[in-house]
Formats: sequence, C-alpha cells, structure tokens
Amino acid sequence: MKPDKTTILVFAACLVAITVALYTRTAIYPAAPCRSDAVVRKTDRDAYNNGRIIIHYHERPPYYVSQGKGVGGIIGDRITFVFEQAGIPLAWQKTPAKRQLDIIKNNRGREGAAGWFKTPKRETFAKFTRPIYRDKPTIALARADQELIQSGKPLADTLVNRRLRLLRKDGYAYGGFIDRLIDRLHPNQTVTFADNVSMLKMIHTRRVDYLFIAQEEAEDLLAEAGLPASDFKKITFTDMPEGNRRYILFSRQVEDSTIDRLNRVIQYYGVNEPDDRSTTR
Repeated sequence: MKPDKTTILVFAACLVAITVALYTRTAIYPAAPCRSDAVVRKTDRDAYNNGRIIIHYHERPPYYVSQGKGVGGIIGDRITFVFEQAGIPLAWQKTPAKRQLDIIKNNRGREGAAGWFKTPKRETFAKFTRPIYRDKPTIALARADQELIQSGKPLADTLVNRRLRLLRKDGYAYGGFIDRLIDRLHPNQTVTFADNVSMLKMIHTRRVDYLFIAQEEAEDLLAEAGLPASDFKKITFTDMPEGNRRYILFSRQVEDSTIDRLNRVIQYYGVNEPDDRSTTR
C-alpha cells in the first residue's frame, strides 16, 4: 500500500524539525575543542585567580611569613606593597623552594617567585625586577664548642680546613663571593634537601659543622628550632662583602610592561633599601 500525500507531508515535517533541533543544539552547546592538560590547567588556574599573577613563596621567617590570606615578613611585606602601589593583583601560593624554579622554567603561566638571588643561570629562563631588598653580610652558624671555626678570619681559611664539614642546601645560591670560593676551593661538604630547621639540628648533633645564613634569619631560625641558643655561635668573616640583593623573578609569560610598573614603584619608594626592623626580629 502506497503512503498517501498526508503521510508523506507529516514525515517530511518531522525530518525538518529534527534537523533544526540538532543544528540549534550544536550552535548553543558547541563541541569542546581538543586541548592539552597543560592548557586546561593553566586556563583554569588563571580563571580562578581572576588574572592575578601567582607569586610563589616558602615559609622562611623573617623573610616570608604566612598571615591569613597574605604573606608578611621583610620580603613578603615589600612585595605586597609594590604590587598594590603598581595596581597589579597578585595571588600568593606556598611552594617548596626548589619547585619554584622548575615552575618558572616551565613557563606555563604568569607566575613569579619571591626574594631570589639573581644568577647568570637563572637569567637564562627568568625575568627579574629591580632588587627589593639587600641582606646584611652573610654569616655562618656553628656549634659553640666547635673551636676549629672562629670569627675574625677570611672565609677561605674556613673553607680549606678539611676537618670542617660545610652543610649546603641543594639548589641554593649563596651569592657570587661565597659561590666562587666554594667552586675554587672545594671544601669538605654535605649537600641536603632538608629545611633550615633540620639543617640546624644536623649541626647540633655534630653530623656537620657549619652552614651559611643571612644575619636577618639567624635569630628566627634558632627560635624556630627550639634548641638552646647558647649551643650555637655566629661566625663573621673579615672579607665578607655586603649582603646579596633579592629580587622577584618571573616566568617569560609576565609582560615587560608589568615588570616596568613594579620597577617604577621600587625605585620611587626606595623599597630596596635596608630595613631596620630586621635587627629586632
């Protein structure tokens, strides 16, 4: 039996309706484009932070101290001030120190790291602001009863003493003067991934003899470790230069114009000048 004219018209109308419905759905809910996981993570993170630059830091009094949703301390306060004055939003993110450099190298987003030293190697993959702080001259911490290391001598005298073992943190730079002497003199040393408190305890148990540290953080470290301050001594060196300059370093995705805005604030307010508060912390 052949279909009548009415049936054919109804069938045709149904096909048209289905076609229109499918086209409309595609227009309203387009298929998601194929994207790599890295791009998805970057897009989601940028959206979550409303376009803010992520600044990575690690807990390290008196430089970086978590305070509610922000970060205080000698360096934390300065970075917060500079970003606010430049009108640039930022988001703090706590990240292990060595991981921070890997993140900057990967260059997946608009990210920075707080208070790092500038070295030729780091300049190959990162952008730097003007210095935001200059440390006091570096000192060493040792056990009070370790007679082989004393203040008032050139640093080389300590480094060449094979009976002393230097404790160094992996991936850290101590500034050009110290780093060059270490490379040239090859002191007896132990390299560790441990945090500063654990490093101090290694000295206390006589596994190693001394470590380098900025004067600003020595008192905080002794207090944080919960060890008697009288068990340690601070070693100063006659030839130690002024302290190292600290910078904000950024991934290549952070625009030069953004860094220029931060630099203008740093220069105008003299943010890189020494901070007298550091002597009382």
